[in-house]
Amino acid sequence: MKFWIGVTDNGWYDFLSELQPEEVNFWQPSGKSVFRALKPGEPFLFKLHSPLNFIVGGGFFVKHSVIPISLAWEAFDQKNGAYDFVAFREKVMKYRGQNLGIEPDPLIGCIILTQPFFFPRDEWISVPENWSSSIVQGKTYDIANPIGKTLWDKVQNIIINTNPKIESVFEDQARYGTEHIIRPRLGQGAFRVLVTDAYNRRCAITGERTLPVLESAHIKPFSVSGPHSINNGLLLRSDLHKLLDLGYITVTSDLNVEVSRRIKKEYENGREYYAFHGKKLLNLPINLMDRPCIKYIEWHNQNIYRP
Repeated sequence: MKFWIGVTDNGWYDFLSELQPEEVNFWQPSGKSVFRALKPGEPFLFKLHSPLNFIVGGGFFVKHSVIPISLAWEAFDQKNGAYDFVAFREKVMKYRGQNLGIEPDPLIGCIILTQPFFFPRDEWISVPENWSSSIVQGKTYDIANPIGKTLWDKVQNIIINTNPKIESVFEDQARYGTEHIIRPRLGQGAFRVLVTDAYNRRCAITGERTLPVLESAHIKPFSVSGPHSINNGLLLRSDLHKLLDLGYITVTSDLNVEVSRRIKKEYENGREYYAFHGKKLLNLPINLMDRPCIKYIEWHNQNIYRP
């Protein structure tokens, strides 16, 4: 198993260590680079800026995505490490070295982490002996090597002693080796971004590509135990999302769109929506495992849809 030590903005860390969220966005001011150092579930550790040469916490990698700053705030809000959108945007532009007016909605890199943990001050870990002061972004370590194993053992011990909720979801991987990883548990923000990317940033029903009007919809709502999983999601234009939530449209088990007669009955309108009735979803994820799950569709048909 590999893990990454990422150089971390001290203010970002301080803000989030107080907030104690269930997920965080470790954002990059530029949207040009792609983070490929980790696989989903592998650890990402936080190292503060010098002279605070300590590892102070971390999280578990879910995905890297390049998205507009507005979508990053919509998805993660204060879990971006800022009090409000203005402060968040100012911090991004400061690192980009640009004035606020140059780009109205710049792209940023988002390293999405789940189940973050923040060490008490007296548990901070000194950086490994082979850490170089010239490292700007971060460095990969492997528990197959002595330095990596020693450090990860220390991190695990602190997690076990101070974060029982995280410790309880360590998965025993003995049948595959000696690794211990976290099975990523998606939060609302991660769900928003992963569904958007799975559908290639196009509405499942219309194919619409205008990102600001696209929303990640739960088929079975989270409020009634629907999971933040891609196969419980649809990327929909905002009006179609609203209609799905209210039961005026649904998707059948063969992935056809069904539109309720109640739209015409109650609003004497709906011609645009009835044009989709009986048609296959226009856009679906390439990965078959990410496509709508039949059990969530059937739940929506039986509990939400109003024929």
